[in-house]
Amino acid sequence: MKFDVLTIFPEMFSAYLHLGILGRAIERGLVDVRLVNIRDFARGRHKTTDDQPYGGGGGMVMKAGPIHRALKSVERVDGRSLVILLSPQGRRLDQPAAWELSGWDQLILVCGRYEGVDERIRSTCIDRELSIGDYILSGGELGAMVLIEAISRLIPGVLGGERSNLEDSFEEGLLEYPQYTRPKVFNGKEVPPVLLSGDHEKIRLWRRTESLRRTLERRPDLFTKARLTPEDEMILGRLKKGIPEQSN
Repeated sequence: MKFDVLTIFPEMFSAYLHLGILGRAIERGLVDVRLVNIRDFARGRHKTTDDQPYGGGGGMVMKAGPIHRALKSVERVDGRSLVILLSPQGRRLDQPAAWELSGWDQLILVCGRYEGVDERIRSTCIDRELSIGDYILSGGELGAMVLIEAISRLIPGVLGGERSNLEDSFEEGLLEYPQYTRPKVFNGKEVPPVLLSGDHEKIRLWRRTESLRRTLERRPDLFTKARLTPEDEMILGRLKKGIPEQSN
C-alpha cells in the first residue's frame, strides 16, 4: 500500500513513521509513505501557501495553486489511486471505511490547514473527504496519521498475528473484552480465574460475554450495526436483565 501525504508540515511525521508496527511495516516494504511538502510548489520568494478569503472573514485559506501542483507531482497508480482530503466535512472514519480503503493500491492524502482549502481544489481534485471525529484540529496531519495506521493494520503481514486485527474493538461492531497479563495479582486485584483455567471454550465464552457487556455499558449505539449471532443475542438478553435501568 502506498500513501502520499501532501502537507506543509512534513516534519510532523518523522518519528511516527519510524516507530512501532508502522515503522516495521515500512522497513519490510509492506507500506510505503511518501511526504510531499506543499510549500515546495508555492511560488514567490516567501513560498506562501495561504491567503485571505474572498468576501472577508477571519482566518486564512490554503491556495489552490500549490496544492494543485503538488498533486500533479505525485506518480499515480493507474486506476487504483484515490485522493482524500482530511476534512471535518467528510464522512467519519470507521472500521468498515478502513477496510474499504485498504483495497486501494494508493491513497493520496491532502492535509488542509487554517480555514480549509480553496473550494476549487475540493470540487475538482478530491475523490473523497474523511473526518476522524467531530472536533476541531489545527490541520489534517493528525487525521492522516490515524488513517494511515488504521489501514496499515489491515494489510496482510503488518501485524504479528494474522487474526490480531480481527479481534480488535469495532472489528465486529463491538468493544473488545478486557485483557490481562502478568503478574497474576496487582494491587490486590486478581486475573479472572477463567483465563487461567486452560479451558478454551470457557475462555471464548467469557471474552464474548465481556465484550457484549462492555459494549452495552459504554457504547450501546454500536448494536445498531453489530453482527450478532444467536448466541450473542441470548447472552445480551441475560446481560440486559442484570443491568440497572440507568445503564441501558
